[in-house]
Amino acid sequence: MQIPLVQERAALAELCDRFASSQWIALDTEFTRESTYYAKLGLLQLATEETIACIDPLAVDLLPVLELLYQPTIIKVLHSGRQDLEVLYDLRRDVPRPLFDTQIAAALLGHPAQIGYAALVESITGVKLAKLHTRTNWEARPLSAEQLRYAGDDVRYLRDVYHELDGQLRSRGRLAWLTEECEALADPALYRNDPETAYLRLNPGHSIAPAAQPLLRALAAWRERTAQARDRPRGWIVSDAVLIEIARAMPSDREALGRLPQVTAAVVRTYGDELLDVVRAARTASAERIWSDSRPMTSTEQNLTRRMLERVNAVAQAENIRPEIVATRRAVHALMRDRAGALSKGWRRELVGGELIAMIESDAAKG
Repeated sequence: MQIPLVQERAALAELCDRFASSQWIALDTEFTRESTYYAKLGLLQLATEETIACIDPLAVDLLPVLELLYQPTIIKVLHSGRQDLEVLYDLRRDVPRPLFDTQIAAALLGHPAQIGYAALVESITGVKLAKLHTRTNWEARPLSAEQLRYAGDDVRYLRDVYHELDGQLRSRGRLAWLTEECEALADPALYRNDPETAYLRLNPGHSIAPAAQPLLRALAAWRERTAQARDRPRGWIVSDAVLIEIARAMPSDREALGRLPQVTAAVVRTYGDELLDVVRAARTASAERIWSDSRPMTSTEQNLTRRMLERVNAVAQAENIRPEIVATRRAVHALMRDRAGALSKGWRRELVGGELIAMIESDAAKG
């Protein structure tokens, strides 16, 4: 089947008019970001029941198709859509909704949490997709008919997968579960990359002294702003390890900065003055534990965690769903320590979270 590549304004307008009355649209993107902070969109694939098309974002203004995709009356069907949604967020500073993510839907029906598109297509349709063109440069032109067929397959079979999973969710009373998960996926806060919250990506942050944590947070914010301004990957600015070293050492000048084991001469030359400015500004900040408390669990907490996870596993088995979909160990700890996290609300609370809260309160009452 020949997949058309839409490269003219009139053809795009006609396509959008044809899709405008659809109840749902299958959606996928092809992009590159190896050397940039922001993804570079190379192709946009759409499908309805009758039509499959690839849109060339290098040749046409995407405004008409964005207006279409952001219509709240049309369900956008994606598989593992977070990166696709990030691309769209960067174009529009918002996320299209409502969504139907087939990877999430499959997980709610007993499939592995991270099941890939090809595996899910084969499971549902019996079609085994070729693994060609996985490393295609989607910004190169012209695109061959074979490349367009490959890209089109990413939405061609998504239609069948969507219908099957939607039917199964409805029959098992879990469509509301998916709605809840996809509403969370559509939260614009997931895609903003706010420099002031960039420190949350630094998992080792909790391991450094509270006196150094405000500096590490400031360094992470500086790196995020710099990566955005230069449109370069974060790691191309400085690595996490360099940020940790600087926060711990708090160097006072370029010489001290250059003596740090992982700080290269190129880092000192390019960013030395900026880094030292961040260090100086942070010297006046009070010691503060910014990362969550990572204190070891008591034996009582360990015992409660074990019992809670056993109950999660039992409920998951009864519901024919993977335990990690219901709750991770981290989610159990968040509920136990702060009555917060995924288990404290929505379908997970109804399924097992309320019961776990009762276990926590019962243990607390026993002292």
